[in-house]
Amino acid sequence: MSRLMTITLERRGVSCVAQLLDKDAPRTCEAVWRSLPHAGPVHHAKYARNEVYTMVERFIDEPIGLENPTVTPIPGDVVFFDFHGGMLDREFKEEKGLEALPGVIDLAIFYGRNNILLNGDVGWVPGNVYATIIEGLPAMAEACNDVWRSGSVGERLVYQRHPSHSDAG
Repeated sequence: MSRLMTITLERRGVSCVAQLLDKDAPRTCEAVWRSLPHAGPVHHAKYARNEVYTMVERFIDEPIGLENPTVTPIPGDVVFFDFHGGMLDREFKEEKGLEALPGVIDLAIFYGRNNILLNGDVGWVPGNVYATIIEGLPAMAEACNDVWRSGSVGERLVYQRHPSHSDAG
């Protein structure tokens, strides 16, 4: 049975369902699944184009490394980034309230086309595609675009096990 997550923009009341890609990214899927739920302030990417994300405290002891990586995510990709402390500049960490953390996990969804993971400060930033949105992408894309247009203040991005998997281990 496929493992499913519900991803929600809490204030906007919009959710989608994502299927974990256990065969393509087994280490990432297992790490995320074991650590669910996650929630935090939502941010819209400046460079990647059609991405919303939240950053959470690191929930892994050792780096997972690249698996099923991409620098050109497509609509519906759910992507994991592991940023050690030196990867994020001081101003960014202060802006996001992360200055006390040694590193963070960035959990992102991509809702539109023509994305590219290129950061002007550090170059290519590959991420692990560990899930794909299988239900609710059009409504989520509209809500994500509203985050870009109307702002993210007060909005949270929530990742949790889909109700059909709430007791699954």
